[in-house]
Amino acid sequence: MFALVATVMVGVPAVVGVYVGSRFPRGGPVVAVVIALVTVVALLAIAARVFGRTIFSARQLVDATGRLAEGDYSARVTANAPRSLSAVVASFNQMAERLESEDARRRTLLADLGHELRTPLTVLQGRVEALIDGVHPTDESHLAALLGDIQTMERLLEDLRTLSLSQAGALSLHLEPTDLDVMAADLAHAYRSSEIDVRTEGSIGRTVMVDPIRIREVLTNLLNNAIAALSGEGSIRLRMSVDDRNAGVSVADDGPGIPASELGAVFERYRTSDTSRGSGIGLALSRELVEAHGGSITIESVEGQGTTVRVLLPLQSS
Repeated sequence: MFALVATVMVGVPAVVGVYVGSRFPRGGPVVAVVIALVTVVALLAIAARVFGRTIFSARQLVDATGRLAEGDYSARVTANAPRSLSAVVASFNQMAERLESEDARRRTLLADLGHELRTPLTVLQGRVEALIDGVHPTDESHLAALLGDIQTMERLLEDLRTLSLSQAGALSLHLEPTDLDVMAADLAHAYRSSEIDVRTEGSIGRTVMVDPIRIREVLTNLLNNAIAALSGEGSIRLRMSVDDRNAGVSVADDGPGIPASELGAVFERYRTSDTSRGSGIGLALSRELVEAHGGSITIESVEGQGTTVRVLLPLQSS
């Protein structure tokens, strides 16, 4: 490269100078020297522009790499790199963005854990202290309450783990032909009580390729929310439907409904109403699981009339 540059820097001015000087019989050598010098200056200016951009971009790349190695994931190369370095700069910036995104997910997960575990741990601590102080007897009912608190924390941890995996694009789905009609009927039977009437309506009439554990988790979350909204009594309908492209499952309750001002944020994490007793991640998790299947989830609600959450899952060969 050095030999090539040296040849160009010397050879081109000499050739241009000799050629132009030959055009002038008188004073030709002087003209040739002047033209050669002008050509050298022009070539130096062009080289400075080209190599200057390369050197500046390379220096930025080295500096940004050092910052990235020290944990500064916001490091980017912003120089207008020449073509020879543009691919390297683009790859570096893409790598830095991914590292920054993963670091943000890690921080969010740690914050989520602290946020979600604080309340059940406080409750569990209070129950244990009451048993130690003799406020409550160490009998089956109080020990069962402690076990319930531990199971609540286990569910929270699993929900947070699933949500984190889904948002990171690392959630594995185990698809298999699933009869959603049977699943809905089983859930309706499990949730039905003397105070709350849970029934199914309609039919899909065919199997659908889904991860049955994940979809059951979605429907369980929706049923839990509907039951919490009913405050002790009412009715819930699991409405099954199908068209040429999607299988649909709607969970509709006749509860008090959701205010219009809150409806647009119900799928955000930790967005709960003043009367909600949940953690605020059930609907966020449900949306992630449904979208991981290539489906969609929507909600409609009218105050005083109830709420309907509709899940659409794409039909595939099963």
